[in-house]
Amino acid sequence: MTGLPPPPPCPDSGGPGGAPGTRGERPDLALIPVGESPQLRADAARNRTRLLEAASQLTARCGAASLTMEAVAAAAGVGKGTVFRRFGDRTGLLLALLDHREEQLQAAFISGPPPLGPGAPAAQRLHAFGPAVIHHERDHHDLILATRTDPLRAYSVPARHLRLAHVAMLLREAGVEGDAELLAHMLLGYLDTTLVHHLSVERGMSLDRLDATWHDLVTRLGAGPAG
Repeated sequence: MTGLPPPPPCPDSGGPGGAPGTRGERPDLALIPVGESPQLRADAARNRTRLLEAASQLTARCGAASLTMEAVAAAAGVGKGTVFRRFGDRTGLLLALLDHREEQLQAAFISGPPPLGPGAPAAQRLHAFGPAVIHHERDHHDLILATRTDPLRAYSVPARHLRLAHVAMLLREAGVEGDAELLAHMLLGYLDTTLVHHLSVERGMSLDRLDATWHDLVTRLGAGPAG
């Protein structure tokens, strides 16, 4: 990608999710800095991108559960302290990786083509939103779950706030009665990565079945049928 040295062997992992390979992770993704301030020095931005590229390669090869700050530093050819200064801790690094994937999803529902993006009625956009997130959560389950060291942190990250505001906005525009914010929380609960993983992997339910139930929920709330 950018001349990174060959990554070190995957560390052993005794916990769940440590098996090689992470569904939905691509080592060739061109990761970019997300949410940086204009004052960030150019060399700091390059270092951040280099670290994220190294972390992405390791995550794709070894799984997010096996990712360590030491391994990222070694793969990027920097000191371990550099990684800690840039991301704070391992969870901060994993969240930075998630930012890139989330940015792609956000671009689809904020400015992408309809029915997920603008240009379709609110009800159709709401129907399209659920399946898009279900597939996103399934594909990145390993990485998402690795960030959940603090159960409450998932509710405070900007990506969650944006999803909540988006769904609440669509509920209001679709004319759904009731507390749009709380209804949005309820709908997002159905899309949570742990539930999607449990239903699709542990229970063996097809994603088509999960998608169909999302459409049923949205219709029962009064937004109208899909399409």
